[in-house]
Amino acid sequence: MASPSRTGTRSRAKTELLVSLGILALVALVPMAVGNDYWRGVLIVSMYFAMLAAAWNLLAGFTGQFSLAPAAFGMIGAYTTGLLSYWFATPPLAGILASVLVAGAIGLVLGRIVLRLRGPYLALTTLSFAEIMRLVISNSIEITRGDLGLNVPALFTDRLTHYYVVLGVLACVQLGLYGLLRTPAGLYLRSIRDDEVAAASRGVKVVVWKTNAFALSAAISGLAGALYAHFAQFVSPELGLISQTGLIISMVVIGGLGTLVGPVAGAFLIYFASEFLRDFGDYQLIVFALLVIVFGRFFREGLWGVARQVFIKARPTTVTQSPAE
Repeated sequence: MASPSRTGTRSRAKTELLVSLGILALVALVPMAVGNDYWRGVLIVSMYFAMLAAAWNLLAGFTGQFSLAPAAFGMIGAYTTGLLSYWFATPPLAGILASVLVAGAIGLVLGRIVLRLRGPYLALTTLSFAEIMRLVISNSIEITRGDLGLNVPALFTDRLTHYYVVLGVLACVQLGLYGLLRTPAGLYLRSIRDDEVAAASRGVKVVVWKTNAFALSAAISGLAGALYAHFAQFVSPELGLISQTGLIISMVVIGGLGTLVGPVAGAFLIYFASEFLRDFGDYQLIVFALLVIVFGRFFREGLWGVARQVFIKARPTTVTQSPAE
C-alpha cells in the first residue's frame, strides 16, 4: 500500500497536471476570439518558452540540479533542423526528430561530465558550455552564416495550424512529465533533489539518474527550439543568449518551481508581460530579476503555491463530532 505522503504527492501532481491542461485548453480557445496574427505569434513563442521552462524545471525543480544551459539546448535544436534544411534540404519533420536526438545526445554526454559537480560549479560549467556553443555558432560563418542567421522553411503555411500543433506538443510534454513523476524514476529524481547522500545510501544510482534527467531536459529543449525555428523561419545565435536563460528561470521561479503548472503559467504570464514592457528596453530584465528575488525569498512555491494556499484557506472545513458518550 502506498504511503500517505506518496499518495499526497501523486494527488498534488494530478491536480497540477489538470490545472496546466486547463490553461492550455483556454489557450486553445484564444484564436476563436483573437484573429490578430501578431498575438497568435506571441502565444506560439510563449509555448516555446513554456517547453523550455518545463524542461529546465525537470532538472532544477524535480532533480535539484541548477543548469544555465536551457536556452543553449533550444538553440542547438533550432540550428540542427535549420542546418539540415539549409544544406541538405531535409524535410522539417525529419529535422525536428534530428533536433531531439542531437540535443538529447549532447545533453547525455555533457551530463555525464558535469553532473558529478554540485552547486555553483555545475552552474558555472553549464554557463561556460552555453557561451561556447553560442560563440562557435556565431563564428562558424561558412557553416551557420554566423550572426546573419539561417532561413528555415515553415512547417505549415497556415499559422493557425502551427499554433495548434505546438499547443498539442506542449500538452504531450506535460502529460509525459506527469507520467514520469508517477514512475519509480520520478521518485528517484525527487529523492536526489531532497537529499542526494540519503538517496545514494538507499541504492539510488545518483549520477545515472541525474544524467538521464539532464539528457531528457536537453531533448525537450531541442524539440522546443526546432518547433520555434520552423515557426519563425529564421534562427540566429541570439537564441542562446544568457538573457534568454534568465527569462526561462524567472518563468519557473515566479510560476512555481518543482510543480507541473508553474512553468506553463509562468511562461505565458512573463512573456506577455515582456511584450508590454518591450518599450522599456533592458529595464524589463531588471523588473523580472527583482520579481525572482522577491518570489525566491518570500514565495518559494511561486504563484501556484500562493494560489493553492489561498484555495486551502478559502475552502470550508468540516468538523467531525465524536459520538456522544
